[in-house]
Amino acid sequence: MNQILDNQMATPAQNPSEELMERRAKVFDFLASHQIEYSTYDHPEAPTIEIARQYWHADGSKHCKNLFFRNHKGNRHYLVVFDSEREMAIHDLEQRLHQGKLSFASEQRMERYLGLKPGSVSPFGLINDEQNHVHLFLDANLRNYPSLSFHPNDNTATVVISQSMFARYLEAVGNSYEYIDLY
Repeated sequence: MNQILDNQMATPAQNPSEELMERRAKVFDFLASHQIEYSTYDHPEAPTIEIARQYWHADGSKHCKNLFFRNHKGNRHYLVVFDSEREMAIHDLEQRLHQGKLSFASEQRMERYLGLKPGSVSPFGLINDEQNHVHLFLDANLRNYPSLSFHPNDNTATVVISQSMFARYLEAVGNSYEYIDLY
């Protein structure tokens, strides 16, 4: 039976904590220091796509699903980014990525490699991966949209970033990445 991938979840909090605000500030500082333009908007906590959907603005950006995996040995970690409107079975993902058996990375691994908690995973977590350990897989179909939307490592806000600025971000952060056909 195929396991369907969904956003990794966290228990909702009432107000953004100081820790979350610091995570957000770190993203904004990184973007500013690399002259990466973006827009942002605040909203109530949204740890899942289903919750976040009610707060999205009609800005033409593609909202993304971001999932963090590890390989069977636990020595490789992958961030997989794809269209939030799509679902994918983990077996299908294993076939497409050619990385062997995959499983969701634990909350401890997520904190260690991305500096994040479940429910706020995004490519901006790579800012915290100083050893560039995590490999980023992005669905090639995301290139068809003028801009992408992600949480800024804090699920009480959304960042909208153009394709060209996102490419600049990927180069600046330094992790290996590739666009592949996920479906």
